[in-house]
Amino acid sequence: MNSAKTTKLGEGLSNRHITMISIGGVIGAGLFVGSSAAIAKAGPAAVLAYIITSVIVFLVMRMLGEMAVAQPDTGSFSTYARKAIGPWAGFTVGWLYWWFWVLVIPIEAIAGAEILHAWFPQVSSAIYAFGFIILLSLANFFSTKSFGEFEFWFALIKVIAILLFIVIGATAVFRLWPLARDVSGVGNLFSNGGFMPHGMGGVLSAILISAFSFFGIEILSIAAAESKNPQEKIKRATNLVLYRIILFFVVSIFLAVALVDWRSPDLQKLGTFQYVLVSLNVPQTKLIMDIVVFIAVASCMNAAVYTSSRMLFALGARQEAPRLVIKINGSGVPTIAVFASTFIGLICCAVNYMFPGQVFGFLLSTTGSIALVVYLVIAVSQLRSRHQLERMGTQISFKMWMCSLG
Repeated sequence: MNSAKTTKLGEGLSNRHITMISIGGVIGAGLFVGSSAAIAKAGPAAVLAYIITSVIVFLVMRMLGEMAVAQPDTGSFSTYARKAIGPWAGFTVGWLYWWFWVLVIPIEAIAGAEILHAWFPQVSSAIYAFGFIILLSLANFFSTKSFGEFEFWFALIKVIAILLFIVIGATAVFRLWPLARDVSGVGNLFSNGGFMPHGMGGVLSAILISAFSFFGIEILSIAAAESKNPQEKIKRATNLVLYRIILFFVVSIFLAVALVDWRSPDLQKLGTFQYVLVSLNVPQTKLIMDIVVFIAVASCMNAAVYTSSRMLFALGARQEAPRLVIKINGSGVPTIAVFASTFIGLICCAVNYMFPGQVFGFLLSTTGSIALVVYLVIAVSQLRSRHQLERMGTQISFKMWMCSLG
């Protein structure tokens, strides 16, 4: 079956959905909590690591944007890899990407369940995790628009949380925050071992951590295929990626390392945002951050259900997965693909609770290099597809800079 038939999917995503999906794809627990690991590796130079990663991710997205504008497709980079590199490349990266997002489903469900269990300990974490998966799976069953609506509001809450953090942090840097006037301004950037206490080695380690946090931004190229006039939506979202990354990641990390001692063990224990807010005496910080992280977890899991099902559908459309997965309901949702992906996610979740710390940890370790593989495949595909299109005399309306091979 030709991959072009993926256009039979619905077109329920509006411009506001695509905009928020492109934002929400890069804002998750990796920023709110996990960024503390990057800071521990590089110290204040974590800011430099996030700047470098931001530029790399932007360039990769520009490459993907060129191909996605030329041919919007639910299979996204797996389809482009198949055409530019060969069937083996599309098959391999498609299944790897599906596997990554299938594992994200139980990862986020377990994280969300732990938060709910802390609030309401009468119910076991396993029940919360299974219920969490089933609830968001049902939301994805109804229509593509329901996924878009969930993601829109999830992303909006995350954006508001980050903007409030930036406002509070900036106020504190200028020593205007009324609850903690004894902060050091930007003194922590150069004290406590200097700006780059672990040298470039620490920065490189932080880059690897931050790169994993950015993974998910490419979802916009998959989601845009289920909207009207996807080319314009992809162009707009891709052009704004760098500014959003700098605002949400670089500015936030800069404020964090400026305001607190990066060596503090509480930084990794509490997470970046919570530790900064606690240091600034913001009331009810733990409750606030638990809610924000829970929303981030729900957002990521919602995206995982959507993305894994669409990639499985695209594989089926190319006869690289069982034909059953291309079955679509009246709303244009690939219901079998949604069910299959979430069912595997449920099994992985059950395995975690049946054999804690054993099988699931091994499965999780298999996803570590997938982000690097995907970005590498996107780059190679763009270079080769640009060469192919230029040889055929095809007009390219959205170009990656400095990549002409003609």
